[in-house]
Amino acid sequence: VQLQASGGGLVQPGGSLRLSCTASGSSFSAAVMGWYRQAPGKQRELVALITNSGRTTYADSMKGRFTISRGNSKNTVYLQMNSLKPEDTADYYCNALIVGTAYWGRETLVTVSS
Repeated sequence: VQLQASGGGLVQPGGSLRLSCTASGSSFSAAVMGWYRQAPGKQRELVALITNSGRTTYADSMKGRFTISRGNSKNTVYLQMNSLKPEDTADYYCNALIVGTAYWGRETLVTVSS
């Protein structure tokens, strides 16, 4: 199973970005897909999760600004990020739980700066 993430980049404070991630190589639907992030010098932290039934979980600091969703393709997940702040700058990682195994994608860098 491979996860391919995209959509990172440089954005000004208050701006928006949309991250995408697709897991390929499995015929099974991911039970859970999500996003984590790691800022320089900090531990990796949860951003948001979504189950295959659409139940979502967000870290408190992202509630109201970020929206996670699943695509029509069973193993695609999106993260719409609005009202971005400099402290959102980090490497963002996609994660998928498929048949009891967690898979990680490579980082996509989000930089929020003027």
